[in-house]
Amino acid sequence: MIPKDPVMLLSFVNLKLRDYYGNLEMLCEDLDIDAREIVDKLSNIDYHYDKEKNQFV
Repeated sequence: MIPKDPVMLLSFVNLKLRDYYGNLEMLCEDLDIDAREIVDKLSNIDYHYDKEKNQFV
C-alpha cells in the first residue's frame, strides 16, 4: 500500500526509485500501482517525474 498523503508519497516513491527501481514503470509494475495515479497526485504539489534523474523533482 502506498501513502495517501502527497508529501509522504513523494518521499516513498523517490526512495524506491533511488534505491530499488530503474524507472517509474518498473516500480509501478512491481508494486501493482497505476503510474498515472502517482503522477497526478504528485503534480498536485508541483512535482513531476524526471526520467533522467529517475526522481520526482
